[in-house]
Amino acid sequence: MYSIGVDSGSVATKGVLFDGEKIVKKIIVPTGWSPMTTANEVYEKLKEGIPEEEIKKVVGTGYGRGVMDFADKKVTEITCHSKGIHFINNDVRTILDIGGQDSKVINLDADGNVVNFLMNDKCAAGTGRFLEVTSNILGSDITKIDELAKGNNPVNISSMCTVFAESEIVSLLAQNVPTGEVAAGILKSIANKSTSMLSRGEIVDKVAFTGGLAKSSELVRMISEIIGKEIFLAEDTQIIGALGAAVIGFGRR
Repeated sequence: MYSIGVDSGSVATKGVLFDGEKIVKKIIVPTGWSPMTTANEVYEKLKEGIPEEEIKKVVGTGYGRGVMDFADKKVTEITCHSKGIHFINNDVRTILDIGGQDSKVINLDADGNVVNFLMNDKCAAGTGRFLEVTSNILGSDITKIDELAKGNNPVNISSMCTVFAESEIVSLLAQNVPTGEVAAGILKSIANKSTSMLSRGEIVDKVAFTGGLAKSSELVRMISEIIGKEIFLAEDTQIIGALGAAVIGFGRR
């Protein structure tokens, strides 16, 4: 028997096929202009070759879950991230998740249930969108910013608003501030924003970092240094919500 979890995010759509013990198949694709079309494509690919009666339940999550007509159940990403990380590491009590356009801090109990959460979805400050826009000014992208930033002292970028930060970065480059220092400054500003949000919640061991930005080892290092704690990273930090949806669909606690 299997379950399917599909997480429709603003930047990427993730899907997981789960057999109750492990991830059998996973898919990550850009969401693009139509969350409904992309989510359907991910669902169709995941169930390919599997008889319908062998799929226990399909659970949708993420900001695009409302358009998932194929889903048996729709669950918030807060709950799904909690269940996903708890399945991987049941020692985690705090999750920092940074998505394409929002960020959240979630506290869990010993059973992986949500006991508290904070969410920033009002602006793109400190999110994947912020990093995408600011790294593009450097002629780089999210995947290469680590290379640029490594070993450089971060220059101070005071504006967290994406629009104002753009102007500030252009000004710094015009003053011949080295690109590596600006790149490090961009990551440091995201780290500061993230840890500020963490401190408004409760930082309880163990702390996990999920979402696409958790792939930046420099950002992970900066956050770890600021909070003075080791950060747990799953093997694939982007599929945690989809995994949690699949875990719920299978009926696992």
